[in-house]
Formats: sequence, structure tokens, C-alpha cells
Amino acid sequence: MASGLFVILDDIATLFDDVATMSKLATKKTAGVLGDDLAVGAQRASDFHASRELPVIWAIFKGSLLNKLIILPLAFLLSAFWPEAIVPILLIGGAYLSYEGAEKIVEFLLHRNEKSAPACQETTEPSDLLRIEKQKIRSAILTDFILSVEIIIIALGAVSGQTMSVQIAAVSFVALLATVGVYGLVALMVRMDDAGLHLVERSHNQPGLLKIGLKTLGQGLIATLPKLIRLLAVVGTLAMLLVGGGIAVHHLDAVHHAFDGWPGLLADLTAGLIIGVAVLVAVKIAIALWRTFSPQKAM
Repeated sequence: MASGLFVILDDIATLFDDVATMSKLATKKTAGVLGDDLAVGAQRASDFHASRELPVIWAIFKGSLLNKLIILPLAFLLSAFWPEAIVPILLIGGAYLSYEGAEKIVEFLLHRNEKSAPACQETTEPSDLLRIEKQKIRSAILTDFILSVEIIIIALGAVSGQTMSVQIAAVSFVALLATVGVYGLVALMVRMDDAGLHLVERSHNQPGLLKIGLKTLGQGLIATLPKLIRLLAVVGTLAMLLVGGGIAVHHLDAVHHAFDGWPGLLADLTAGLIIGVAVLVAVKIAIALWRTFSPQKAM
């Protein structure tokens, strides 16, 4: 009886050890995409008034968690019964990410001199504010869905040789990390200025060097936030192009051979930009045709 219990405990310990090892491997494999997810998430959540930042991040977090709950069982089912469908899904998601990145670059080049205000300051009408906020949240959740598919599929590929129980545990850990870890860091980033202001206010009642130290640190945090947001905006755009282009380079032979001999990052970035511009042009043409020949226009 005792020996049987020890065997069970040994099996459980071995399972946990395998899960820990595979989770570490899967996290390492997806580190680049997790970084992309962080950059995109911070970029999406930063364009709001300070009073709305945390509610917006919470809404995106809940949407991201729902994304994972949808994607995980589908990924396991596809891997088990229809593995051929995984690559087309990745390619569609990669094309969308490339489109998003190209659209941001075109918008920057064409409208770089136009001053933009945060979403909640574009209008004073409460109904318009709510509509704009919901649109941006939906867009952020959609982008998160595509990045989540990429993260989960890469993690699943890293542990594909393990038992199903190890696969489920390891990939689920990475999925949870991609939600809790990423949006926890996003929340910390967007509240840096509040933390800095708090330190500056506390410094007023402190003596000597402590006062100088707190004030300097607080002012540093306040000054760093806008620069960090701008940096993350650039990183987020490059991330979408790199991930989208990388999917095409690694899964389409024609694209892979077209960039044969190129440095990896340059190949991914160039492929993502070309695909993104092509999709952007196709979308613009489709919208123009719809507006021209739509039933409402004809009437």
C-alpha cells in the first residue's frame, strides 16, 4: 500500500518536473512574440486619459483571457485531428499583423504633422467617448487574438513530442503568462507618471538628500513615460511586421527562397512590409469598390 502511494507520488513529481522543463522551453521559444505582445498591448492601452487607462487595460485583459480560453482547446484539437489547418491559420493571422503594421507606417508618413489627442479627448460627447473607447478595445482584443494564436501554436510546437498532459500544462502556462504577465506589465507602465507624481509630492516632507532623491526619481519617471510610450509605439509597429513577415518566411517556400541569404530579421521585416502594403492596397481598393457599387450608393 505504502509502496503504491510512493509510486504515485513519484509519478506526480516526474510529471511536474517535465511540465516545468517544457514550460521553460516553450516560454523561451515564444519570448520574442511575448515581447511583441507587450509592446503592442502598451501601445494600444496608452492612448487614453489617465482616469480610463486601468479600466481599458482591465477590459483588454478580460478579452485576452477569453481569447486564450477559446484558442487553447481549438489548438489541441487541431494538433490532434487536423494539423494541416494550423499553417493556413498562422498565415492569415500574419497577413493581418503585417497589414496593421503597414497601415501605421502609412498613417505616420501621411499624417505625421497632424496633432493627435488621446482618444478620450477627441470629443466631449460622452456617447462618442464610449464608442471610441469600445472601438479601440475591440481592435486591441482582435490583435491580441492573433498574437495569442501565434504564441500558443509556437509553444505547442515546442512541446509536441511530449505526452498530452504535459502539452496541456506547459502550453496553458505560457498562455497564462501571455495574459497575466503581459497586461500586468502594461498596467505598471502606463501608471509610471502617477508613481512619479506621488514620489515628488512625498519629497516635499523629506529632509536633505532623501528629498532630492525622491524628487529626482519622481521627475525621472514622469519624464520617461512619454518617451517609453513613443518607443513602444515604434517597437509595436516593427513587432507586427516582424511577426507577420516571419510567419510567411518560415511557412511559405516561395517567400523563404525569395529572401534566401538575407539576415533573419531583415528578411522578416521586409516580407512583413511587402505583405502589409499589398493587403493595405487590397483593402483600400475593396472599400472604394464597395462605396461605389454598394446598394445604398446605387439608390
